[in-house]
Amino acid sequence: MTYQVRRLGPEDQQLAWALGSLAFGYHERRMPEGWSSDSPGRRTHGVFDPAGRLVAKAVDREQGQWFGGRVVPASGVAGVATAAELRGRGLGRLVLTRLLQDARDRGAVISTLFDTTPGPYRALGWEEAGALVYYTAQTRVLAEIRPDTTTTLRPATEADIPAVEEIYREVARSGTAMMERSGPAFAATPAQLLAEYHGFTVAVDDTGAVVGYASWNRGPGYDASGTLTVDDLIGLTPGATRTLLAMLGGWASVAPTVLIRLGAADPVWSLLARGDAKPGSTQPWMLRVVDAYGAVAARGWPRHLTGEADLELIDDVCPWHQGRHRLVLSGGNARLEPGGAGTVRLTPRGLAAWYAGAATPQQLRRSGFLTGGDAGTDELLRTATAGPVPTLHDYF
Repeated sequence: MTYQVRRLGPEDQQLAWALGSLAFGYHERRMPEGWSSDSPGRRTHGVFDPAGRLVAKAVDREQGQWFGGRVVPASGVAGVATAAELRGRGLGRLVLTRLLQDARDRGAVISTLFDTTPGPYRALGWEEAGALVYYTAQTRVLAEIRPDTTTTLRPATEADIPAVEEIYREVARSGTAMMERSGPAFAATPAQLLAEYHGFTVAVDDTGAVVGYASWNRGPGYDASGTLTVDDLIGLTPGATRTLLAMLGGWASVAPTVLIRLGAADPVWSLLARGDAKPGSTQPWMLRVVDAYGAVAARGWPRHLTGEADLELIDDVCPWHQGRHRLVLSGGNARLEPGGAGTVRLTPRGLAAWYAGAATPQQLRRSGFLTGGDAGTDELLRTATAGPVPTLHDYF
């Protein structure tokens, strides 16, 4: 059977809604008036059978993620769905291969996604690089934390949002893989952002500067089922972090459980024992390099690292960067040059895990994702992407 793969247009919206709503379990809802599978920053690609039926689709989100202190242009893949009767016949591969081609054409150099099952995406070169985790903690544990006497709390106003955004950006800039919360994927106004939460609290130091914030929602009930869900808790100072956590502890009598989104190295862990908070929900995410030349040039690298390594990239899904290249690092920048001896061979999954800093060359060797090279190339590659644990705090 011959299938057509193309970007969806306005005439395809009902088909996209029907396929996606059935796949993800909201098929009892009507398509909202004005809903579109293509909106600013989103491009939906579909596979059509000869009868014009939409049988598979995937969404390319225009977004950026921080690596080495720089924003790297990314394709966030979402809404991947295939008609139930045709699953396992390669239609997902068909639509995702086209999506990667078009994402590269528009300037994306990496791609990330949240996987419900990793197998199909690994077959196309994505590899798990981290997980978005909400931890469950007993509120009474947080009630034992004493607030900082020089830090005060108040509800956020619309005028605080630029400061809040810069606080997040400062943390994201120093991390690995965190989302850049600007552009079409993050177009909410300050009023809309505040309206998403029951509480949006800012921490203010003794000079009047906003030095932290927490965004939270209060669940129903005030018995054992009462829960406080915290999407962000970020303090630029120890006092801000401590005081915001102490505020959450004040809910102990009516909301005995806190569900809080944290990264593996979040400063909140300096105030909690690891046994105090258990993973409540874990959503793994995956990364793929879409354009190796662009990805290497876009991210930041260690400023004091200078060296070269000859790589051979094996990639039949993104053949435009397949082959031999020389990686050149100097002064915080890097580039790929065509040629070289191809000493170190990387599969797409190996390239993804190395680029994200999710695995060392030694670990990649044990997985079969990296071969060739020696202790010297291993040390150069390990140092190049060593840094904070890859972290995402935004589900898409």
